Amino acid sequence: MSHPWEFYDHLIDYAYSHQQIVEAIIGTTWTLCRSESGCGLAMSPPFVTRTLPWSGEIAGMPLYDLQRWVRHWQPHQAALGMAAINASLGLSGSMAHNSVLIDNDAPPNLAVFDHFRPLIQGKRSIVIGRYPGMEQRYREQFDYVVIERLNIHEQDCGEYPDPACEYLLPDADWVFLTGTSIINKTFPRLAQLASNAKLVLMGPSVPWMRELKEYGVDYLAGIEVVNEAALRQTVQEGGGTRIFDAGVRYRILDLDRV
Repeated sequence: MSHPWEFYDHLIDYAYSHQQIVEAIIGTTWTLCRSESGCGLAMSPPFVTRTLPWSGEIAGMPLYDLQRWVRHWQPHQAALGMAAINASLGLSGSMAHNSVLIDNDAPPNLAVFDHFRPLIQGKRSIVIGRYPGMEQRYREQFDYVVIERLNIHEQDCGEYPDPACEYLLPDADWVFLTGTSIINKTFPRLAQLASNAKLVLMGPSVPWMRELKEYGVDYLAGIEVVNEAALRQTVQEGGGTRIFDAGVRYRILDLDRV
């Protein structure tokens, strides 16, 4: 990858759709975009703002125009762009056929780690971002460190601040990276640093794009929308992991199989 923007241009072109946007919702946790044929999610920014200058203008826009917003640095615009991309990249065809449904007893935010637990035993794993409950469930089960994007004085014991990525990722065996890294523009560099590891891109923001293999991703751990009405209601009502109660479910895709 000669320039990070090449990834974003590839993603936008891959997701291209001329359909119109029916609805956009910016919820407390999730941002949802609904087109004429499907809906997509992205994680909302972790802060609110009093005024978004384009409010009231999204519905009716061509999907492609909103998809290009993933290149923006304004976090709400970038999240809407990611949701618009995911609205046209639903799980289908050979990717759906070759994907595996996650079905375990872990809390939804930890289900991906439970799925990969047999593969990462005895390996050096790095998790980008803090997942509540991880310490209690996994500390004695496999070797991992957490890198969290916060001021170092706010870190939990045992966590590393995000500059540690430059030092730790090249020596990892497995890296678990949130799809939100695409929204905040850290994905290209983090994927490059993790080139020696098995890289799992995970979370509801993940696009079902097989060409992510070209950027170093080995597994996609994304969502399948199973009940659009339930998903919309949960997003509107501020739901976080409650989207997994009825609206969506996790599926894993090994990109070597498609």
